[in-house]
Amino acid sequence: MTSGTAEPTPEVAFVLGGGGVHGAAEVGMIRALLEHAVQPDIILGTSIGALNGALLAADPDTALERLCSLWTNVDANNPFEASLVEQASTFARTRTHLHGNHRLRRLILAALPVRRFEELAVPFQCVAASIERAAARWFDRGELVSALLASTAVPGLLPPVEVDGEHHLDGGLVDSIPVGRAVELGARVVYVLQVGRVETGLTVPTKPWQVGTVAFEIVRRHRFIEELQAAPDEVEVHVLPTGDPMDPDDPAQLRYRDLTRVGERIEAAYDATSAYLAEHLAAEAGPSGTPSGARHQRNVTTDQGL
Repeated sequence: MTSGTAEPTPEVAFVLGGGGVHGAAEVGMIRALLEHAVQPDIILGTSIGALNGALLAADPDTALERLCSLWTNVDANNPFEASLVEQASTFARTRTHLHGNHRLRRLILAALPVRRFEELAVPFQCVAASIERAAARWFDRGELVSALLASTAVPGLLPPVEVDGEHHLDGGLVDSIPVGRAVELGARVVYVLQVGRVETGLTVPTKPWQVGTVAFEIVRRHRFIEELQAAPDEVEVHVLPTGDPMDPDDPAQLRYRDLTRVGERIEAAYDATSAYLAEHLAAEAGPSGTPSGARHQRNVTTDQGL
């Protein structure tokens, strides 16, 4: 967003959460939202949601084409090196991460038609975790690519990203699904685009590898759930369904390079979100048949896992 004149208060916010390769689901949700004529006044993103959100904010008219090209061209667009030799070499050199972010930078530069926040068609913000301050750092102006690299810097996989003298890691560490930020900025209708984690409840771990994943899920979810519960009555929050909820007990969720189900995730999320929107927008339509949005004072969430 630009400085100077005050920005208008956004009515409708799209909030795109993190989740790595599972972020393909957000593409299906975006398609469904646009087909139902739901347009954002502001877009907020974390990690992979920041990348998807920036592409949407750059030009909503061409966003689907760009997003589908990005997500379905698996071989060209995977930001992680497949070679174990390359990974071992990177780790031996850095002692902190397995992959460089040069492939991700190249991907962002090729996919984004703009380079600065001020050039985006829709106001957009993304979040990263400042190491030095142990705090959330929100980006909303200036150079865009570094902000996206910071928001997507998964610890252990990608290097910290320096911006303005501070080093940053993945935004999911501090605000995985930033509903509260949307409410803080004045949004009255919030559409949450998530990757399926929050649709499934957690259970006590019974296997060694589950201890870490369950702990991480608690870290990811607790703020989101608290922000949903704290949303004012006059704010509508729609948590869109993926049609393919993630099983927290499934070790497949740890395969961060596995893009084989991208197409399935996009289509499942599109179908599920289309059905959700058809039901809820019809229910909220005013006398003329036009959705009345935030004039209906209630919160809407998914039933599973929350």
